[in-house]
Amino acid sequence: MLNDFTAQLIAEFQANDGRVGGPFENSRLLLLTTTGARTGQARTAILGYYPDGDRVLVVGSAGGSPKHPAWYHNLLADPSVHVDLGLFEYDATAVVLRGAERDEVFARLVEADPGWGEYQKGTTRTLPVVALVQEPGPPPVRGSFAEVLKTIHAAFRRELALIRHEIATSGTLGAQLRINCLTMCQGLHYHHTGESTGLFPALVEQHPELTDVIAVLQKEHDEIAVLLAELEQLVSSDLLAQVDELIAQLNAHLDREEAALLPYL
Repeated sequence: MLNDFTAQLIAEFQANDGRVGGPFENSRLLLLTTTGARTGQARTAILGYYPDGDRVLVVGSAGGSPKHPAWYHNLLADPSVHVDLGLFEYDATAVVLRGAERDEVFARLVEADPGWGEYQKGTTRTLPVVALVQEPGPPPVRGSFAEVLKTIHAAFRRELALIRHEIATSGTLGAQLRINCLTMCQGLHYHHTGESTGLFPALVEQHPELTDVIAVLQKEHDEIAVLLAELEQLVSSDLLAQVDELIAQLNAHLDREEAALLPYL
């Protein structure tokens, strides 16, 4: 059974496309649905997560209690899970990290948030680290092409805001923050490549009047690509200014793209 606080947090998450207020306002949160090991019924937990390339990471801290959380026991029995990020949701396979990989990743997460280390010190069990690997296929997004594009743009805006907050508050470019940045850069690169090679040519073919608009949007893609490449090379002292520049250019581009293309989608 969920306690009242957790139930309210999940309800707020579901009502606001994954956004919550209070102490978790600038946190990455997901809903993890597992199958109850004893009951066989769907069980949902709300967890903090970390990007990690083509997977996301969660920690079975249970607040440093002596027992593993119920969701961890569930995924040991059945690793097929469902992940809800607020704007996107997908089926995934839960992979428990073991040995040196677990220790290396956990050290990185402790560097990002020392609270994990405090939880580990308070219990004799080893806090499990679990990778959630999306099943093949794009995440399901309901609605028209226009609504899909708006959802993807919203996800990039949200991730950039989180990264900026992390940079502004951390004061250093730790290993996990670097991965957060690189994961976002990779995702944005794939999105723009898909638009440039698929969406833009198709729209111009069907709507020749968009030729000049698409040319402007493509020029902005090229300029943002330069910023992404520079961002990947930066050290921590320059990172915040570069992220601010990327956010400003990307938001202007996304606004212009939506204004120009949504009526046609």
